[in-house]
Amino acid sequence: MNKTYAGARLRRLREERRMSQAELARVLGISPSYLNQMEHDSRPLTVPVLLRLTEAFGVDPGFFSERDASRLVADLREALAGEVAEARVSPSDLAELASRMPAVAQVLLDLGRRSQLLAERLSDTAESRDAAAGAPRSPHEEIREFFYRRQNYLHDTDLAAEELAREIGIRPGDVLPALGRRLTERHRVRVASDADRLHHYDPVARVLHLSARLRPGQQAFRMATQLALLEYGDELDRLGAEDFPAGSTAHSLARIGIANYFAAALILPYRAFHTAAEEFRYDIERLTDHFGLGHETVCHRLSTLQRPRLRGVPFSFVRVDRAGNMSKRQSATGFHFSRAGGTCPLWNVYEAFAAPGRIHVQVAAMPDGGRHLWTARALTRHRGGWGEPGKTFAIGLGCEIRHASRLVYSDGLDLDNTAAATPIGMGCRLCERLDCPQRAVPPLGRPLAVDENSSTFIPYRIADETR
Repeated sequence: MNKTYAGARLRRLREERRMSQAELARVLGISPSYLNQMEHDSRPLTVPVLLRLTEAFGVDPGFFSERDASRLVADLREALAGEVAEARVSPSDLAELASRMPAVAQVLLDLGRRSQLLAERLSDTAESRDAAAGAPRSPHEEIREFFYRRQNYLHDTDLAAEELAREIGIRPGDVLPALGRRLTERHRVRVASDADRLHHYDPVARVLHLSARLRPGQQAFRMATQLALLEYGDELDRLGAEDFPAGSTAHSLARIGIANYFAAALILPYRAFHTAAEEFRYDIERLTDHFGLGHETVCHRLSTLQRPRLRGVPFSFVRVDRAGNMSKRQSATGFHFSRAGGTCPLWNVYEAFAAPGRIHVQVAAMPDGGRHLWTARALTRHRGGWGEPGKTFAIGLGCEIRHASRLVYSDGLDLDNTAAATPIGMGCRLCERLDCPQRAVPPLGRPLAVDENSSTFIPYRIADETR
């Protein structure tokens, strides 16, 4: 077993709990001097100490592993791509910083992103005087980051939704009636049909209008979201204000995002859903049949099962269209989603468009060696009329290979064979795979070898490569 040095993470965990070294040492059953040595990486974390930390704080042992920093390292490499290309900082420097001092790495990451945004705004100003104010960061992107930082799990919100589900009697097959009774009896809200919009709530008339084209599961989600806004409004304000000023667009979007989270946790209560997921080995189709909800709703809920001492498989969730636009991305794992635009065409979320309705399975390997098991399925939604355009998305759900055996989708796969994994990256601009024949653009900051007398299967050959 490799030795684990994670002093900075251990020290930060203790400081977040406002504990002294002596207090934590007593909890762990070790001496303060021994704890001090571990916090300064003079000694590694032992297995007994890791187990006691897991029991005492409800953290996954992977919290202290080097792999846990892989997403932060990838983010740093993307934000500081220019500095890496100019050899001002090396990838190994970034890896050590993320592993040993994650808080400092996060500050550096934020500064790097601010620098990128400033450069984009200056570029906009140079191209057009009418765009002198520049393009600020999208509020929707800020909301994605809100959930990304929390690993897509809101503990207090999840508990409150589960308690409400218990109170009103949410159970498979009786979700819509239970929600309807709560809206009527507690809030005097009537549910009616709407021909034009998916939903609309009239607070004066106290009527919730729902489109007749919504499926039962979609109706339940809209009703549950309205309950969250009615019963949990003050808490939505408080949680949104943790990151965004009240009254801002981002704060309003945060309220909606948290209300949607509450709704999913209400119609799919944590313990019942976690139990079924484990029993069915995370078979998405069985879960959709059991709870009577859609594929995307079930996949999104699976990506939130991170309750301390009752954790499910930590998943990454993504929704993309045919053009590669990523409209949703959430992660409870170390998987890195590029913010620079573009994803890897070798990823099976794009293969799913060729056979809609079928679940595609792929073992994918990232450039850092991390392997993930991904499922992907393409879904199409129509408003219902002949000739009206629909919306087609691919829904991807992935986990690290160390959890893959818990999934029914791993049956028949050789999970130990690293050569069988499909090599993917986080977008051609930043991908480190210089020999990829699928590359669409040259890698950032690498000089090209241009030879009119020769060509290769690799679209962009690098000058320092001999291939």
